[in-house]
Amino acid sequence: MSQKKLGLFDLTMIVVSLTVGMGIFRTPVVVASKAGAPSIFFLTWLIGGLVALCGALTYAEIGSRYPVTGGYFKIFSYGYHPSLAFAVNCIILLSNAASTAIVAVIGAEYIGHFFYAGPPPEVFKQGVTIGAVAVFYVINMLGLKMSSRVQNFLILVKISLILLLLLSVFGTYPVPANPSAHSVPVSAISQSSSAILNFFKALGIGLIAVSFTYGGYQQSINFGGEVKEPARIMPKGITYGIVIIILLYLSVNFVYVKVIGFEHLKTADSIAAILINHLFGPIGENILRVLMFLSVLAYVNVLLMSNPRVMFAMSEEGILPAIFKKRTRRHDVILYSLTAFSLAIIITLLFSSTVEKIINYSIFLDCIGMSTSAATIFILRRRKVGEGGENIYRMKFFPLMPLIFILAYTLVAVSIVIDDPSSAAYGAGIFACFFVIYFAVKRKATGLPAEGPRPN
Repeated sequence: MSQKKLGLFDLTMIVVSLTVGMGIFRTPVVVASKAGAPSIFFLTWLIGGLVALCGALTYAEIGSRYPVTGGYFKIFSYGYHPSLAFAVNCIILLSNAASTAIVAVIGAEYIGHFFYAGPPPEVFKQGVTIGAVAVFYVINMLGLKMSSRVQNFLILVKISLILLLLLSVFGTYPVPANPSAHSVPVSAISQSSSAILNFFKALGIGLIAVSFTYGGYQQSINFGGEVKEPARIMPKGITYGIVIIILLYLSVNFVYVKVIGFEHLKTADSIAAILINHLFGPIGENILRVLMFLSVLAYVNVLLMSNPRVMFAMSEEGILPAIFKKRTRRHDVILYSLTAFSLAIIITLLFSSTVEKIINYSIFLDCIGMSTSAATIFILRRRKVGEGGENIYRMKFFPLMPLIFILAYTLVAVSIVIDDPSSAAYGAGIFACFFVIYFAVKRKATGLPAEGPRPN
């Protein structure tokens, strides 16, 4: 039986860690180019934050009603069918292993410049990535409390980096000129006779990048079975985390526009480096490289904490072999799930180009996954799950909050279909393959559940 180890601060930092990846240092460029105008740019980030808050309150109630380890798998299994749970979570595990490897390689590139005059060689990047995974594998082997303490430190470093970027608004070093900035049209919207249609199109395409910069916190329900007083801490931890993220994102985007300029932002190469150099000058680059590398490590560690719990949940239902739910006696670590996910990260290093495609295809599926997982709140309420036990969290303005969240991600999915139909089609194909795999495994095995587990 897993011990309850996570407190309010631990869970809040996990939520921030799952959400604040490398996106905030890159996606503002994409959003600015798609939005075309500062008003749409900021509106996109604000809407994304409000949608994330609606999602946070929805997942907070889901987590308090159904506090189990590997909750993001089990909620699909309980609300719908194990086949959907298997397909959605396999896509998530695949894309998470891939994105962990890619982000770790990015981190290796940051520190590689301390050792090489030019771009670091592939063997160096792979060695640093494998080394980082190995270090955090050992840390996670020491138990959830140890890994959460390390995570708290690393996410505080990442928050400090963002706060440092905010201070760049007071910097004195000049921002480098961008010759191509003036060649970018101010706004395609103003030139179109269908201004309203183009406005919503720009907003929808911009929300694709924004939504996934805000995404990730929903996986915090994977820790539900290991949170102290889940009815009290789950809603507070998820909500506090999202509020912190919204404030950080809106603030740093304001500074991006203020310091870099909106037209320059559309085509900027390294917006974080520009801000740090504006604040510290040439020495700022070295500061940035160290902080970026530590920020990358926060992302690697939190996914090593979260994803093995999904595999644990699959094993509990018999979809994966029983060995994946085995815990160590001393530190209560999900040994084989942690090992398998760590190896998956390392293996993806050999297939980086394929990995990036898999991630693109999975974006469409993530939209469907988040919409359908959030919709389980209606199932949990109808079945009165959790209402017989301790006090549970009940969100205000129900059902408005989950409906806003579901509608927003449905619109993002539609935007992906319109903007990149091939990725949506390939993603759906991969999704269908996992459905086939589930039923093939079920046919060979015995005793697999036809329906998800029923909580008390």
